[in-house]
Amino acid sequence: MRDFSISAYRQLLETLLSHGYVFMTVEEYFSAQSVPDRVVVLRHDVDLKPQNSCLIARLEHTLGISATYYFRIVSQSNDPDSISMIARLGHEIGYHYEDLSTAQGDKAKAYQSFCDNLDYFRQFYPVRTCCMHGSPHSAFDSRDIWKEYDYKQQGIIAEPYLDTDFSNMFYLTDTGRCWDGYKVSVRDKIAQQVEWQKQGLTYHTTFDIIAAVEAGTLPPRLMMTTHPQRWTDNMREWYKELIVQNMKNIVKRIIVKNH
Repeated sequence: MRDFSISAYRQLLETLLSHGYVFMTVEEYFSAQSVPDRVVVLRHDVDLKPQNSCLIARLEHTLGISATYYFRIVSQSNDPDSISMIARLGHEIGYHYEDLSTAQGDKAKAYQSFCDNLDYFRQFYPVRTCCMHGSPHSAFDSRDIWKEYDYKQQGIIAEPYLDTDFSNMFYLTDTGRCWDGYKVSVRDKIAQQVEWQKQGLTYHTTFDIIAAVEAGTLPPRLMMTTHPQRWTDNMREWYKELIVQNMKNIVKRIIVKNH
């Protein structure tokens, strides 16, 4: 089985379910009075190819799983039909904001853009969480808006990077088209990943994660982020994504080195 295929993703989900992990959306997690002993807070960053997200959303729906889908405002992500369909399947819709990057560092302009875009996405879903888009080629980190403004004033209950207690929540992300790509990530990373690596809690492939679940060594609480454009059973699209992502990783290594 090829990694980053829909089949591999299904196997990952089914393995987690069979070992007692309960799936929650970001909104559900931050609204909950109590959390199961084994939990996966499942989120997807819809950077590109929203139709791929529809495939993932349908699969999760058939397995009884609800996840959070963070959409960007740009045309490569913002497809109203896809957003509506995913919301109808019972998934959470959130805003994948990059307003400080698009506003070239102007915080007042960025905040107004954030509010306007949030109103747009609330046509489809009562959005209560948002998540920064990394914008690796930008000099600006959009989370810096919140040094002057407060997203909670707009009815947002959580921003995963800012509100998650990662001392009690293991983080997995497929950035870089692998599960240890934080090494070449500009912004999709957290401080605890260095310590987790020392503890041997690092996984390169989806099948490494599956093996850890089956061995009982995967931490019981985790937040998992995927980028659905990476996951496909179409061979041509699979190889295209592999080649393009490998090229991107070279560029990202240079950016991280000089960051």
